[in-house]
Amino acid sequence: MFSFLTSRSAKSAMPGFAAVLAGWAGLLVVLATGGAALAEEAAAPVLDSGDTAWLLTSSALVMFMTPGLALFYSGLVRRKNVLSSCMHSFVALAVIGVQWMVIGYSLAFGEGNSWIGDFSHVFLVGIGPDSLSGTIPTYLFMWFQGMFAILTPALISGAIAERMKFSAYVLFLVLWATLVYDPVAHWVWGGGWIQKMGALDFAGGTVVHLSSGVSALAMAMLLGKRLGYPNEPFIPHNLTLTLLGLAMLWVGWFGFNAGSALAANASACLAFTTTMIASAAAAFSWMMMEWMLHRKPSALGIASGSLAGLVVITPAAGFVTPTWSLVLGLSAGIICYYGIRIKTKLGFDDSLDVVGIHGVGGAWGAIGTGLFVTVGGEGLISGNPVQVWTQFVSVAVVGVYAFGLTYAIGYLLDKTIGLRVEEDEEVIGLDRELHGETGYSL
Repeated sequence: MFSFLTSRSAKSAMPGFAAVLAGWAGLLVVLATGGAALAEEAAAPVLDSGDTAWLLTSSALVMFMTPGLALFYSGLVRRKNVLSSCMHSFVALAVIGVQWMVIGYSLAFGEGNSWIGDFSHVFLVGIGPDSLSGTIPTYLFMWFQGMFAILTPALISGAIAERMKFSAYVLFLVLWATLVYDPVAHWVWGGGWIQKMGALDFAGGTVVHLSSGVSALAMAMLLGKRLGYPNEPFIPHNLTLTLLGLAMLWVGWFGFNAGSALAANASACLAFTTTMIASAAAAFSWMMMEWMLHRKPSALGIASGSLAGLVVITPAAGFVTPTWSLVLGLSAGIICYYGIRIKTKLGFDDSLDVVGIHGVGGAWGAIGTGLFVTVGGEGLISGNPVQVWTQFVSVAVVGVYAFGLTYAIGYLLDKTIGLRVEEDEEVIGLDRELHGETGYSL
């Protein structure tokens, strides 16, 4: 009897049960497809006005650093070359400003492969007013990165000051940006092999400072020493200009580092904080080195120290705590203080200490990032020594590549149009001889 009832009950319940299952299945399908659509909609990039406003400001700050560099360098040269030194920075704005729009951005941030971007965005093809990169317009992302591309080769000009042909320098800018900067930027930030390897570079320790520093060494070796160097005194003609330029660089660096968070968020605030601490600490330690060794702290020492701190913290700005930024800053002042003395030991003429500050400082900053990273990753102090090795590999490869390609570019230019001005032009001064102007009419 029981089996009969059970059997009958099951048979009579089957049509209703099947209907219920079908209903639930349909509901699940609707929820799943609707949920997928909602997830897809949520994942789509959405413009954020706060992020956009911050990146607009940061881009302007980074652009302001190039005129700041012009003043910083021009105060360090002799009076007869002040305009020539300024021109090295301002022409970079003109030349690389065009190169970046035409091909540079595409080579650095086009999809491409692990080694170089493609040509999909040549002349900014495929990018429109509504194109987004994350939460900001792609046009804005392109120009934020473009300001880095402009500043970096201008840094090299400090090593070739007072003796390089302007025509050769202009060609050098185009070739160096295309063959050195753009590929390295792709490796580190554009989805290239260094980024895939896990190397950390928040705002340009390897891309900007190391690459320009070792390239400056290559060009200084190719050009040779200035006439009379090192037997004659080469005294900065206007340290007031240098301090004013440093002030512009320091302010601009907050856009350089904090802007590299690409958003108005906690990471940007951390980078802003560590940037200020490291630069102040390096200025302090450099000043104390001079005070102890030479009994007189100098204005140039304060300027050089603060710049060294800014260089060293750049790759680590968003990855370390304020305490470790203090350590990096204090060490930067000491390491770069001795770093600028490399030129005396090795006998090359790095006119304005690009190698000692940007080359040495960029390398130490990248390695220091691997040691002290605790935010968004783990370094040696967190029990991950592999990160130090990864940073070292990125430093070694970028250093060798930038030096080798720069030397090749310089050698090619020297054998074709010549790198160096005539001796009488160097004696009279590049302002009058190359540009037909003088910086002062006092």
